Amino acid sequence: MSPRQTTQRSRATTRKPRNVGSAKNAAQKKEEDSTNLATTTTVPLDKKEDSLAAAKMVPLGKIVMASSQPRRYFDPSAMQALFESVKRDGILMPLLVRPVGNKYELVAGERRYKAAQEVGLTEVPATIREMSESQAVQYALVENLQREDLNPLEETESILQLLALRLGCNYSEVPPLLYRMENEAKGKITRNVSGNESASTVEQVFTELGRMNWQSFVRTRLPLLKLPDNILEALRTGRIEYTKALAIAKVSSDSDRQEILDTAVDYSLSLNEIREKVKALQPPAESGEIQKLLESTYKKVKKSKVWENPDKQERLKSLLAELSALLSTEE
Repeated sequence: MSPRQTTQRSRATTRKPRNVGSAKNAAQKKEEDSTNLATTTTVPLDKKEDSLAAAKMVPLGKIVMASSQPRRYFDPSAMQALFESVKRDGILMPLLVRPVGNKYELVAGERRYKAAQEVGLTEVPATIREMSESQAVQYALVENLQREDLNPLEETESILQLLALRLGCNYSEVPPLLYRMENEAKGKITRNVSGNESASTVEQVFTELGRMNWQSFVRTRLPLLKLPDNILEALRTGRIEYTKALAIAKVSSDSDRQEILDTAVDYSLSLNEIREKVKALQPPAESGEIQKLLESTYKKVKKSKVWENPDKQERLKSLLAELSALLSTEE
């Protein structure tokens, strides 16, 4: 690259359009909106500090990625639109970085950072903010959760990471805690979590995010983590909706599941069409044997002393409730 080209590209980062409101295109406007929303939830920035005019020019080579960046997938078409925007208008919204040694760690603005690399900018406008590692991670997670194009799997993983951070525990410990809270709420087990500090923190996080309550998260989002790898990948990359992913995941055969997945994506199958294909692969129910087992179990229960044991009574009530709920879905 010639010195003249480098200078032209560097100037692009400081170019100020005559009318900022009209010049900002959709690609960069979404970036700004998500950053502004993130500031309302955690580690707020002063409005003047967050403006392009107040930003400092930072050499791109001095910015390093954080090890815990929450975003894994970037839509190619959306990124191409951002590349064109940055190439034409420069960076219209400063990145957020924090000092780490003689470098700057990226906190928010990963897409803009990648776009700057792609078009060959040598420096970018950035807001430099003193933040702890915990604050930086929390800010990045909240900003990620405010994106309009967030898919359910990314949403689930980001919320779990945020909960782990706020609860001061490992990521893997959060789902069991949430399941326990759900079982306590349903009266299935003795209360131990509900009402304590952990439960209050969980409820507070969901209230702040304003996306759904924790009960809905447990019912509709946590099951996504148990999906087969090929379904998870399709969901993460936005190739399929999560309701369709859950339906396809019911197919036990890897090859059959992949075939239905490919067909669903290639032909944009509806949820009902997918369910029909899944149903066609399932073996016919052995209704006669199931009925015999049900009758046999009923006779055993009538003769059993389970009614004399309060704990077993509660367990039996829970099982009967599950059976009743299962049967009601077929009505």
